[in-house]
Amino acid sequence: MVIVGSIGFDDIETPEASGSDLLGGAATHAGLSSVFHLPLQPRRPPRVGLVSAVGTDFPSDAQIILEEAGLNLAGVVRRDGRTFRWAGRYEGSMEEVHTISTDVNVLGDFSPEVPAAWNDPEVLFCANTHPRTQVSVLDQCPGAAVTALDSFMLWIETEFEALSEALRKVDIAILNEEEVCAIAGDGILSRAVEAVRSGAALHGGEAAGPGPRSLIVKRGGSGSVAHLPCGTITLPAYPTEDMVDPTGCGDSFAGALLANIAGRKGALNQLDTMRNALVHATVTASFTVEGLGASGLYELERGRYHARADKYRRMVGL
Repeated sequence: MVIVGSIGFDDIETPEASGSDLLGGAATHAGLSSVFHLPLQPRRPPRVGLVSAVGTDFPSDAQIILEEAGLNLAGVVRRDGRTFRWAGRYEGSMEEVHTISTDVNVLGDFSPEVPAAWNDPEVLFCANTHPRTQVSVLDQCPGAAVTALDSFMLWIETEFEALSEALRKVDIAILNEEEVCAIAGDGILSRAVEAVRSGAALHGGEAAGPGPRSLIVKRGGSGSVAHLPCGTITLPAYPTEDMVDPTGCGDSFAGALLANIAGRKGALNQLDTMRNALVHATVTASFTVEGLGASGLYELERGRYHARADKYRRMVGL
């Protein structure tokens, strides 16, 4: 599994806690989440690789956290300059974040190059980054068995043509409800989903080709809805009472989901396989929100995880 996206540091303030220089970034959260489900095996190479760039200020202890988790960092380049940084503040129910600052630093002119040995992964995930970068990465990995992407409102508003091209190249788009409705220009989610999947809502319309075969809609505290070739799956969020920091929740959701379909041929046509993957995505995301930055992931104990996963399955009748 190959994940392309940002590795960086976050300064975060929430009603429950605050911290600075916290290990973060979309690739970090997705990577730590996916490798939890695809752990290192004795005498076997790592199953999850990251492609990103960090600066000369990226400390060894942060690198150790990623490597000890089992991530392959052969695709991470150290460049002159400072590592990506983001600062944000959450208020109230923490459903929305106020971005205080974003310093792209070494990611500003970075063009990811996927290592040649990684060009045919079981899963290629383009985490939230510029759509032109996502298209370039997708073109580098024509042998990927499953391709997926995430995006956000800035690219919908400023890079719609490029985002449309990227969406037409992937098997799975993992977006939140607001983003899906914005792409389609339709506030009715069911209609918006169909318009994105058919390609009607994308640049060039249906004549330019269909959109992603699968569209997984994140709905925050309301759970998720997966629109798949084999049908539709709806699951609630896990009702955690210890919400500390929702940063990276969507990335960890995506990482766990994709890790649980990696190597499973025809997964998108198998309801049971996709339901199982969505269960793990939901439970993993619930741990993400219980720690500052990525700590809820890299400090996660397997016993606690499996106990919660079993509890969640009973809650939803699985």
